[in-house]
Amino acid sequence: MDEKKIQAMREGGQILGRLLADLKEYVKPGMSEKEIDAWVRAEIVKRGAGVAYDMLEEEFPGAICISVNDELVHGVPTDYVLEEGDKVSFDLDIFYKGYFTDSAFTMIVGGKGSPAVKKMISVTESAMWEGIEQVRAGAHIGDIGYAVEKVLRAGKLGVIENYIGHGIGKTMHESPDVPNYGKRGRGYVLKAGDTICIEPMASLGKPANYIDDSADGGSWTVKMKDGSIGCHCEHTILVLDGGYEVLTLPK
Repeated sequence: MDEKKIQAMREGGQILGRLLADLKEYVKPGMSEKEIDAWVRAEIVKRGAGVAYDMLEEEFPGAICISVNDELVHGVPTDYVLEEGDKVSFDLDIFYKGYFTDSAFTMIVGGKGSPAVKKMISVTESAMWEGIEQVRAGAHIGDIGYAVEKVLRAGKLGVIENYIGHGIGKTMHESPDVPNYGKRGRGYVLKAGDTICIEPMASLGKPANYIDDSADGGSWTVKMKDGSIGCHCEHTILVLDGGYEVLTLPK
């Protein structure tokens, strides 16, 4: 394994994990998306990391993706003011010592919301952890996708197939692709030292989605076609000989 890479990603993952844990406590009804984005940008810099979304070839207009209600992923921060009961997903990459780490979570603003949305978040998180539990050197990418999809379908959620997880390291998105569906024993065979992002996405309705150019004046914000609520969660994972290490959990 590349120990320099692993140590840098461990340190970066801890910065990211703690930042997102603090963000979850920070978010309150009445805050605008742009206000939250400004806080995140300042915190990334204060904690000694780089704003990864500033480094994209097509620069993202924000430091963090904020996706509310029927927005699934890649939501551009706007002037929208969060209301109690809104579903909001936060997706954040940071850059630290030459390497990227990536994590996401979904929450209900203010804590009080639809029981169906709460269940969706719980099931999607469970699907992520079931996928993570498959990780070890010698496992197949299909093992992860199969486990994730099984949990999502058992929860009667729409399984998003056109946005998937990925490898990560020197660049934000690397091989291998890590779909949220698959067949056991198929696909890329993981090896010790690989770093991947497992990120289930689901919906309360049908999984069809589209990029809403009118939402941000660009080509970022992804919405559910049927107007249902979307969900997204993610961790960066290090593959070990006998299992895995979650790099983006705060310790």
